[in-house]
Amino acid sequence: MSDFRQLRSGCGGTIHVVLLDFERCYAAVDSRDSRFDGQFITAVRTTGIYCRPSCPATTPKRVNVEFLPTAAAAQLRGYRACRRCRPDAVPGSPDWNARADLAARAMRLITDGVIERNGVPGLADRLGYSTRQLGRALAAELGAGPVALARAHRAQSARTLIETTALGMAEVAFAAGFSSVRQFNDTVRAVYAVSPSTLRTEAARRGRRGGQPEPTAGSISLRLPLRPPYHASGLFGFLAARAVPGVEVADEHSYARTLRLPHGPAVLAIAPGTGPNGVVDHLTAQLRLTDLRDLAAAVSRLRRLADLDADPTAVDAALASDPALADSVAAAPGMRLPGTVEPAEIVLRALLGQQVTVAAARTAAARLTDALGEPLPDGAGGLAADGLSRLFPTPSAIAEHGAEVLRGPARRTATIVEVAAAMADGALRVHAGSDADELRAELTALPGVGPWTAGYILMRVLGSTDELLVSDVALRKGATALGLPGTDRAGQDALRRHGRRWRPWRSYAGMHLWRASALSTPRPASQPSLTPDTPRRKSA
Repeated sequence: MSDFRQLRSGCGGTIHVVLLDFERCYAAVDSRDSRFDGQFITAVRTTGIYCRPSCPATTPKRVNVEFLPTAAAAQLRGYRACRRCRPDAVPGSPDWNARADLAARAMRLITDGVIERNGVPGLADRLGYSTRQLGRALAAELGAGPVALARAHRAQSARTLIETTALGMAEVAFAAGFSSVRQFNDTVRAVYAVSPSTLRTEAARRGRRGGQPEPTAGSISLRLPLRPPYHASGLFGFLAARAVPGVEVADEHSYARTLRLPHGPAVLAIAPGTGPNGVVDHLTAQLRLTDLRDLAAAVSRLRRLADLDADPTAVDAALASDPALADSVAAAPGMRLPGTVEPAEIVLRALLGQQVTVAAARTAAARLTDALGEPLPDGAGGLAADGLSRLFPTPSAIAEHGAEVLRGPARRTATIVEVAAAMADGALRVHAGSDADELRAELTALPGVGPWTAGYILMRVLGSTDELLVSDVALRKGATALGLPGTDRAGQDALRRHGRRWRPWRSYAGMHLWRASALSTPRPASQPSLTPDTPRRKSA
């Protein structure tokens, strides 16, 4: 999408909205190219409607169209969403993970519901800016300020719930993040030009709720869109190989886990779903929440976990241009990066995995969870079920009692306890809106945390697309299997140099190298055919 962006310079303190290359955008709209859905908005002046680029309606005349970076920008200009192409029912922009600037960091937090919970001051505090600076920066880059961006996200969440569940309208309103039913009704009418009940009636007529289980006691089923192709077995297998008993249940076709959300614990489950052509074009999600207000945050975290906003066409085209990766990309198109729903958990589990195999790290995490994890509510109306019984321990619990439970080298234990204490008291803040360079520096400044660990955390927590973990033993083994250097120290340097041609998608290249390592290592039938992170690697 970077090829589409052009900035108009400001003068006299005036902020100008980001412009999009008109000719390229118009060509995408004229060809109804679905690859750009979610990456920009087509707004038609004569109808007052905004659409996705692939809208099947007649292509508007050039003089009647303008292109905007976000739905929020279109709504601020008075446009309403097209009821034919549903521009909000597509994956989000892949820019938010590929980019590490303020706008991308802010969007990750806005979709997580930070504004609904903490207001604009809370968002600005997490990002390290004043509210005024933040508002000006987002208006310049995205065409709308934080309040308008949050409003657009609430409208999108509301429409999804209206059309795919049988929740009452009041429940929908609060689950989507609105502070009142009146605000919900006004926003839906303004954005979609119809009432919430009309949206539900139209959806029922078109059969959009067909086959969707009805929600019960906080349980909701949703369809999460993505851009095909999607290498589901790669992502789910990666998660299955690392699943902590009691916290996660996974195989190469599904994944379920417990987690903490702002208003209480929850259980989430996802599985690949196929369209009429048999291609995976969405994930099905089942959510059991303590409080429906956590729905938007849960969906946002699931999308980051499964890398649903990625642009696989762009990634695969770039990686396949290297003959060394071409066959792997052809065999496993649509490779995704595993994210996380619990940033602090990933930090601690990455530390647990230093100098040991994945199996050993999994055992250590299970022991820690059994000793310090909180049990889920059980019985009527409870969440515990299907092998999911506990929450991963909090940083404060590990900081206080981790030394009593953890085994292994004293230095590693000390590092885990120290990092947990830093997260518990706020000295180290790890979240989806963290600045990548600042977080890397903060992590590597801690004793016992090195470049591999920091890079792995950035990939999992921030969705950083350009991390190549050349010190990883399994990754180097995969490189060797594909005819690339990587075995010894000199090989690592050569692999790092070779990997420059994969920018900005080196994290995805690493997933292909891990896959090659797994394929070159026979495994017992009882084990998932996924690679370990860094078996017996040197200390980070």
